[in-house]
Amino acid sequence: MKVKHCMTKDVITIGKSALLQEAGILMKQHSIRHLPVVEEEQMVGFITESDIRHYAFPSLEKNIYVHEVMVRNPITINVNASIETAARLIHQYKIGGLPVLDKKKLVGIITALDLLTALINLMGLLKASSRLDVLASKEGGVEEVTKIIKEHGCEIISVATEQHSSRKKLYCFRLEECDLDAVIDGLTEAGHKVVSVVD
Repeated sequence: MKVKHCMTKDVITIGKSALLQEAGILMKQHSIRHLPVVEEEQMVGFITESDIRHYAFPSLEKNIYVHEVMVRNPITINVNASIETAARLIHQYKIGGLPVLDKKKLVGIITALDLLTALINLMGLLKASSRLDVLASKEGGVEEVTKIIKEHGCEIISVATEQHSSRKKLYCFRLEECDLDAVIDGLTEAGHKVVSVVD
């Protein structure tokens, strides 16, 4: 999935000559923590809630302008980048969000919450579903596991893998509601091991 499919498109921005107080008010009004600084349709900086907190004393805040506090070269991401790339950047730099650019023009913002929402949707966690953890046999492999699941009329929402203690790969299938007992019987008969079932 690309960043453009899960970013926030209606971005609240501020000018670099605005006062820090104005930035704080905008963030509170719109319940946001990140504010791109824009001049003539070009992003020139980025300011966050934590940046403002450093100057949260009324005596200081009056005379401070956004351009004095903003990050001038923030970490950004391209609109066509993958959400995996966005997640890596947010994790690597320990930041809460990324401005999204298309040919240097600001077109959106993607936050850690946006990424979590995308992940939940990708994994089908909000749908009525179950997770089936399977150790595939050497003979049939994961292809046969998939075939048996589909033969029993089950729709696969997502598949993840993790290393099992037996040094084999554990395949975690997220399935839409179906007759799991029949699937488990079919897999067992074919020599595959169902490790766990999670609703």
